[in-house]
Amino acid sequence: MYTDTDRCVRAVQSKDARFDGWFFTAVRTTGIYCRPSCPAVPPKVENMTFLPSAAACQQAGFRACKRCRPDTSPGSPEWNARADAVARAMRLIQDGVVDREGVPGLAARLGYSTRQVERQLNAELGAGPLALARAQRAQTARLLIETSELPMGDIAFAAGFSSIRTFNETVREVFALAPGELRLRAEKANRHVPKVPGSISLRLPYRAPLNPDNLFGHLAATAVPGVEEWRAGAYRRTLRLPYGTGVVALSPQPDHIGCQLALTDLRDLTIAISRCRWMLDLDADPEAVDGQLRADPLLAPLVDKAPGRRVPRTVDAAEFAVRAVLGQQVSTAAARTHAARLVTSYGEPVADPDPEGGLTHLFPSPQALAALDPQSLALPASRRTTLTTLVGALADGSLPLGIDSDWEAARARLNALPGFGPWTTEVIAMRALGDPDAFLPSDLGVRRAARELGLPSTPAALTARAAGWRPWRAYAVQYLWATDAHPINHLPV
Repeated sequence: MYTDTDRCVRAVQSKDARFDGWFFTAVRTTGIYCRPSCPAVPPKVENMTFLPSAAACQQAGFRACKRCRPDTSPGSPEWNARADAVARAMRLIQDGVVDREGVPGLAARLGYSTRQVERQLNAELGAGPLALARAQRAQTARLLIETSELPMGDIAFAAGFSSIRTFNETVREVFALAPGELRLRAEKANRHVPKVPGSISLRLPYRAPLNPDNLFGHLAATAVPGVEEWRAGAYRRTLRLPYGTGVVALSPQPDHIGCQLALTDLRDLTIAISRCRWMLDLDADPEAVDGQLRADPLLAPLVDKAPGRRVPRTVDAAEFAVRAVLGQQVSTAAARTHAARLVTSYGEPVADPDPEGGLTHLFPSPQALAALDPQSLALPASRRTTLTTLVGALADGSLPLGIDSDWEAARARLNALPGFGPWTTEVIAMRALGDPDAFLPSDLGVRRAARELGLPSTPAALTARAAGWRPWRAYAVQYLWATDAHPINHLPV
């Protein structure tokens, strides 16, 4: 995108927010970089240069605009739509892998050498993994400075900096303000915003439109008691994070998602935000998705009626895989009951920071579930075998599932397990691995909706018709499901 100068110029001159995160505008005369929708008067065309990432801008010596705050724009939708090494690397960097394991750890997860990873990232993003991680640390620091009352020293180490000096230098270089000046500006801007003790309040941006009905409806209707709940207009859940635990409350607002995070270790802030954005599919490009699906005259009315549907995902791929098996051929209520029993028996207790909340546990880890007695499960014998085999593979690492998974390799491993058919594999690919083209032609709800719309209703014929929806078939599933009156399709009251 950033190499198409004419298109970028048109986006900047029209202040088109759809391109925020796709590229960044660096202004040579001012040394500032902006998002395309910056409200300031656009610079002269000859003074603009376009770069693919905030890290590339910072590495080139540009500092973030104080008006449009380009470092807080939605992430590039490319990283969710692609499964190549660069996209997987970006998802891992956003999840904090470079800060925890270094560039060698990132390369090992991808199966490449560090030199190959650095070369690929520099070629496509104009910055290597260290620069990308540094940009992310700077954004984390800004969030903590502006939303907490922590001392600057604590913020420096929580954001991942190795020293207070590096923290101060980076903040000044990236934002052209000292940390104390950033906090003072934030206090003036937010003096009337109430603060919740012990929590960090954020606004998660997204590309409009966003239809929250099926997104939050699905999460609320399938919520596992003790781990998730819908309360006071927000979806709340517990989080297992690298350094500790957390509780998040997410509420849909007209132009953002409200996010309140309570963490036992602030080093998990970046990872928690990344996983919440992933779960809500906030970096999707609804213009591209809906434009493709509107090309089918039978799908077009569904898209026009409620555009901007997202795919509800998960914060933990292993957790979702277990829940997918529990949900095989049973109702939503039954699946929640089975999951709640596992949580009570094997989940790790946590304290809900809200005295009126109902969150009590983390969902059990695969290692904890590996100790379960199959006979204690109120499931058919074949389903018990499926679950225990899955848990064993997750626990011993022979089935790696996560945001960095190679989608086709993960499908092959899942299909090799007993009791895994196309529906279970594809729903995991869709909601746990984030494949935007995952498709469920055998799903009862999808087939019923297809029949009512006049689409083919047999799996083979529907798959052939859906070729025109690629690479966004997972989103087509959301539109087809939405024709039903099931609670997953409605925002809870």
